[in-house]
Amino acid sequence: MSSLLIAAVLLLLYLPDQTNAQDAHMEDYKYGHLEKKAFCSWTCLHFTLQWPGGFCLSLDNETLCRMPQTVNNWTIHGLWPLHASRCCSCWPMFSSDVEELEEQLTEHWPSLLKIKSSFQFWRAEWEKHGACAACVEGMNSPLRYFQICLKLRQTFDVQKLLEDAGITPSCDRPYKVQEVSRVLAPHLGDKHEIQCITVEEKEVWFQVKIILSRNLTVGCDHLGNGVREPKSGSGSTWRPSHGHPCPKEAPFYYLPINHQKPLQPCG
Repeated sequence: MSSLLIAAVLLLLYLPDQTNAQDAHMEDYKYGHLEKKAFCSWTCLHFTLQWPGGFCLSLDNETLCRMPQTVNNWTIHGLWPLHASRCCSCWPMFSSDVEELEEQLTEHWPSLLKIKSSFQFWRAEWEKHGACAACVEGMNSPLRYFQICLKLRQTFDVQKLLEDAGITPSCDRPYKVQEVSRVLAPHLGDKHEIQCITVEEKEVWFQVKIILSRNLTVGCDHLGNGVREPKSGSGSTWRPSHGHPCPKEAPFYYLPINHQKPLQPCG
């Protein structure tokens, strides 16, 4: 054996095992050990629901929107730890991870984009946000993370709360933030945010953000300044919506869902 070959073998023996290091890192996430290393320093989350009737209008490229016939209610956008950093990118997600939840996820967390399947949507949310939440034991796997999201969706039944108060989608009837917040605040907390987009000089409701503490109770006293929002993937042909808090004094519209013409909810 030549001296060069011997040297190469010795070098390989002393190199760190990257696979083992990655597995160990993932195990730390799985069992919450990274809290001690400041990887899990976030304290608040946003649970975000989107209204399909306004979602298509929020896209930069509206032609990318689709509206499945099964979509007739508020859908999940995501569960996002706030101010999370140095999240683990070592935990891939496979369809088998959420196979037992697929029917529920398809109903409550569908993709409304033609270019992205529902599973691609779920995987993107896991990689961007679920992996950050995974340092908490109750969300330390894709299955547990999505189970938690579905339970939160069941808890925060925005459409029922609104309907019970006589607030229903309409092309003609505008609403005010104070009017809607008065209905939602007892259930979503005082810090919930009603988000609008501006369409032809009209404010259109498309999303609501619910602030939660790390233990998933409503409200959080450590919200801080600013929120790290989801980012679109590199090279994508769409960008997240330009949502903003609905103006407190100006009226906004809660538009109906139009399955045939999602870009024209009012015909």
